[in-house]
Amino acid sequence: MTLMATLFVLVFVAELISWIGKSVLLEFVFALYLRIFYGASAARQRKLKSEILLNKKELLQTSAQDQFAKWAKLRRSVDKGLADLEKLNAELASARTSFSLKFNSTMWIMTTGLQFVIGWWYRKAAVFYLPPGWFGPLTWWLAFPFAPAGSVSCGMWQMACRRVIKVGERVAKELIASREGSARSVPSEQQGKEEAGAEKSG
Repeated sequence: MTLMATLFVLVFVAELISWIGKSVLLEFVFALYLRIFYGASAARQRKLKSEILLNKKELLQTSAQDQFAKWAKLRRSVDKGLADLEKLNAELASARTSFSLKFNSTMWIMTTGLQFVIGWWYRKAAVFYLPPGWFGPLTWWLAFPFAPAGSVSCGMWQMACRRVIKVGERVAKELIASREGSARSVPSEQQGKEEAGAEKSG
């Protein structure tokens, strides 16, 4: 893959992650991670919650005076279930904290870190050369900071890619919003015509 395409893909992935949201990706990936590596613990957590709710409901319906033995047994069961659930919640919370740290580090390395490393490594390389005289005195700026004169540097190419992707994202959002608006207006117009027809017939 050429340097031009590599930088574009890295910028695109970074902007895509920003658009989706790291928190959304974290929740999705952690759910998969939990199912694969902590499936038994997650199932045990759901089972405990269900058992505790059922026992609490039965406990509230049991008289402590008339059915003390049953009430005491249910009470011990609820207390034990709550203690087990607290330990399990602490275990899963610790797993989530560790996973979140690794996930955020991986996201940074895959986006910002790689862009910085590649930009520094190829700081003196030309992504591509411009036709002579196209940008006049601004040509030196496109080669900033260390690329050969008359070329586009990695940093400038990254900025251009980011700008184009953001414009494309804005256009896509506006198109989606306009389609949703037109889809909503069609039923309302049809309803208005039906109401007008009903008034005339009445």
